[in-house]
Amino acid sequence: MTRVLLDTGPLVALLNRRDQYHAWARSVLDTVTPPVFTCEAVLSEACFLLARVAGGADAVLALVAADILRVEFQIGVEIAAVRHLAQRFTSVPMSFADACLVRMTELELRSVVLTIDSDFKRYRRNRRHVVPVITPP
Repeated sequence: MTRVLLDTGPLVALLNRRDQYHAWARSVLDTVTPPVFTCEAVLSEACFLLARVAGGADAVLALVAADILRVEFQIGVEIAAVRHLAQRFTSVPMSFADACLVRMTELELRSVVLTIDSDFKRYRRNRRHVVPVITPP
């Protein structure tokens, strides 16, 4: 079974009907059986970006409370690997959230990242393997 990892862009798009990727995010996520996985860095980014949308930040937290969105990644345990990834991809540059998601794909090889971020096409997991992604057409 494939584990879906949710990046900030699709999460924001799902919760903001005005977002250009809203319909796409909704249609993709409607095909996924919960829970969907993410990291705390994505939650932080999404809450910040949705702060001006009425109820937006709380909607992010409500998805976690309902176990639709699940955080199992522990940065304290994975900090060395996340730092290594961020250092390897400084030319991109790789955000903290992206580094956490790439590390999550290394920990669970059957993972796919749901993202609108084209940088994921340049990232590599386990030094040379493409990170599987679902992106808008």
